[in-house]
Order: sequence, then C-alpha cells, then structure tokens
Amino acid sequence: MGYIFTLKYRLHDHDGDEEALIDRLFEAGCDDALPGIGQSGRLALEFTREANSATDALESAIADVRKAVDNAELVEVLPDYAGLTDIAEHVGMSRQNLRKITTKNGSTFPPAVHEGNPSLWHLSDALSWLAEHGYAVDAATLETSAAARELNTAVQARRLSDDRSRELEALMA
Repeated sequence: MGYIFTLKYRLHDHDGDEEALIDRLFEAGCDDALPGIGQSGRLALEFTREANSATDALESAIADVRKAVDNAELVEVLPDYAGLTDIAEHVGMSRQNLRKITTKNGSTFPPAVHEGNPSLWHLSDALSWLAEHGYAVDAATLETSAAARELNTAVQARRLSDDRSRELEALMA
C-alpha cells in the first residue's frame, strides 16, 4: 500500500549545499520524496512510500534520511495536527458541515489538543471518530496519521529530561 506523509527536520552543521544534500538523500533511498529546503537549516520531505504498513513506511523513511544526513533532528511528522478545514477535506465535506457535526456531538467528538483560533485535533482521533459514525475515511490516511501521532509523541518525550518526565508522569497519575 502507498502512504503519503511529510518528515520535517532541523539540520545541524549544514554546509548550505542543497544540491549535494538532495543527491545524498536520493542515493540513500529517498527517491520517493519531494524535498523542500525553503528555510535555512530546515528540511521537509514529502514521501509517497510503498510499505506493508504506515509504521513501516515512516520508519524506513526516517532510517533512509538518517543514512544521508546523520545530524538531522526529526522535528515533526505529518499528518498529525489538523484544523477543521483539514479534517473536512479528508472526508470530503465542507468545514461548515464538520463544524455542525462537532457542535452537535461535542460530548463524544474527540477533544481538541489546542483550543483557539484555529483549534487543532490529532487527525487520527478525528478520522477514527468520523469512521465510527459512518463517514468515508481513507484507511491509509487514518493509519498514517495514527503512526505520525506516535512519532510526534516520541519526539516531544525525547525533549524532556528523564527526571522531568518522571515528575510529569507522577503528576498525571
């Protein structure tokens, strides 16, 4: 099955030779990615990767990037965080229609991870809820967004010190 996702990296000690970087990525197995190097010291790769599962696709892509750029720090995996417009596009409905659904089902629709302007949800939570309620959801997108969420959680956890992580775990218990 084919999985579409984006990996965003921070590059440490990058020499600024984008052409050489792209060549190394291609040689390392990232020939199924569209690279973006718009911001200095940053790299985004949009993959369309064939694999047995979304997790396999993401993990193999991360390993391939590591082969090409060993000092790259994974910052974010997409798709994960999504606003109403993004979620609505994934199920082929208007933002307004989705807003009505979330308002009507406020007690059961997944809570936003950020309430504000715009509010954001984990795409996998919203797509799972919509699928459970009879809306057409692409299985590969649901699987990819769930795997992206797991990786983003690991990225955030890595940034915490062990002591602080234990303190927060005890606080939430």
